[in-house]
Amino acid sequence: MKHLSVLLLIVIFALPLSAQQTQKPMLYGSSWMAVTGKPMAATAGAMIFQQGGNAVDAACAMLAATCTMWDTLSWGGETQALIYDPKTHKVIAINAMGFAPTGATVAYFKGKGYNFPPEYGPLAATTPGTPGGLIYMLIHYGKLSLKQVLAPAMHMAAGYAIEAQAANTMERDKEMLKQWPYSKKVFLTHPGEKREAPEPGEIFVQKDLLTTLTKMVDAETAALKKGKSREAALMAAYDRFYKGDIAKEFVRGSQEQGGLITMQDLAKWKPAEEEPLMINYKGIDVYKLQQWTQGPAMLQALNILENFDLKSMGYNSSKYIHTLYQAMNLSFADRDFYYGDPYTNKGQPMKGLLSKEYGKQRAALIQYNNNDAHIGPGDPYPFEGKQNPYINLLKQRGFEMDTTKRNFAPTHDLGNNSPKEEYQDRLWRGTTSIEAADKEGWVVSVTPSGGWLPACIAGNTGIGMSQRMQSFVLDSALNPFNVVAPGKRPRVTLSPSLFLKDGKPFLSAAVQGGDTQDQNLLQFFLNVAEFGMTVQKATEAANFNTNQLWLSLGGTKTSDREPKPGQILLNNNTPESVRNDLKKMGYTLSFADRTSGPINAVYFDWKHGSLWGGSSNHGEDYGIGW
Repeated sequence: MKHLSVLLLIVIFALPLSAQQTQKPMLYGSSWMAVTGKPMAATAGAMIFQQGGNAVDAACAMLAATCTMWDTLSWGGETQALIYDPKTHKVIAINAMGFAPTGATVAYFKGKGYNFPPEYGPLAATTPGTPGGLIYMLIHYGKLSLKQVLAPAMHMAAGYAIEAQAANTMERDKEMLKQWPYSKKVFLTHPGEKREAPEPGEIFVQKDLLTTLTKMVDAETAALKKGKSREAALMAAYDRFYKGDIAKEFVRGSQEQGGLITMQDLAKWKPAEEEPLMINYKGIDVYKLQQWTQGPAMLQALNILENFDLKSMGYNSSKYIHTLYQAMNLSFADRDFYYGDPYTNKGQPMKGLLSKEYGKQRAALIQYNNNDAHIGPGDPYPFEGKQNPYINLLKQRGFEMDTTKRNFAPTHDLGNNSPKEEYQDRLWRGTTSIEAADKEGWVVSVTPSGGWLPACIAGNTGIGMSQRMQSFVLDSALNPFNVVAPGKRPRVTLSPSLFLKDGKPFLSAAVQGGDTQDQNLLQFFLNVAEFGMTVQKATEAANFNTNQLWLSLGGTKTSDREPKPGQILLNNNTPESVRNDLKKMGYTLSFADRTSGPINAVYFDWKHGSLWGGSSNHGEDYGIGW
């Protein structure tokens, strides 16, 4: 029997990756696909598809529903999206990231004793971007009215059976929520009882939020009755939120609790449509948002990895893990120093950073037998014919810029001993993701976030304010492009992806998880492109995460954010031989049961004219196809 057991194990591990089983079934559809962070929100997308909406309408409905369900975001947060337009055959980038309000200066936060802006409360808030981003997408790429698209979310705001995840988070964070009177009113529905938050399955009512959403729809309806165009009616809803009575109450409630946002800030902010950034990896065009996100780090990593034969290394072999870990460290070191808001800080060297030649130079730094704990930013400026204006700043930090030598990090970049649980919480800090596609060819990938629990609600609007200010730095030595200033967008972790092959959609994917987003998306993509996994298998496949980067979220001290060189999170099923190899290379190992995401994705089967949906087994993410 012992020999038979060993034989069975050999047979199982010898199965090709394409034959491996998944815990969730593949989703198939020929008309449309809706995948997001909550089953009810996926249902909202399905409802809109059934009313004749396209993928943009459905994505907006899912966005509204997830915000209403507090799926680690709220209406006061931020939205960023990639959209494939089948009419123009182009990928469009939507920037609906709020900016820092009036008074949000380095001096202000340092005067309060912070090394980074706070992670919670009214001072963590940028201007809300999600309502404006949603309306912008509807105006330019959707078909339906705001009233139709918001109907599922409004129904939920009137009362829905709350899921355990959100309800238990409210209970866990109740002491913090009690600091803010409007949050306390909304979330702690049983004040004074042992459990003050809603119970799982309880009908959770948000009267103030319903009023806010109703006001927006009323503005649209009134404009249509006056004979205004669809666009003008949608803009009437937009203006009521950012310039009208909703704005006034939002500002009043924010400032009452110590926030900085003004009416002028709300009126001045606008969503933006951008050209996405793109590189080609072995015949596949990979699209990401611009450098106000961390998305280009994945593009840089792919340029580095293109110099290696990854397939021959074997999926999650020690050599494969080591090579990806080093490539990610190199790209994240550049992210941490060079990325920031292109609207307020010109001159980020994105052409150099994304050049194949620079990727090859960075690839040459990878040491084959050990982890390089001293990786720092490179010098991409020569690859766009310029001199680096920050050489002196980098030298002051202690980085070696001579490419014939190894970069090395100064002592304060080499990690600290903060508790593992606290660090990992910051590394993984969540959002949600939304994937939608339809038979007309529209594809939408969104990673919205902000206003997550424990959220500070702005007055009687029912809207949780963003916490994205914490992604700014207060010291230009950390990143000269991402220093906080009024009217500036922080460099965020949020990072949807679109992939085209032969000029047509190939994959669409996004994932929650703070600084791990582009780590997991990189591995997901390679699972498909290099190892031939189906989209569902690729979402569930075991990934790993590096901690050798500056955290973008959490903590107000430098020691809370600094890198932990060599620390790696592996799946529990990692073979002993791989563990031993990695230890010899200088890695410090930790383990988890699920290390896949949660990733949501859509694959486009042009041979059969069908859509394949994938949603990892990591959390509550779910999809519906038809």
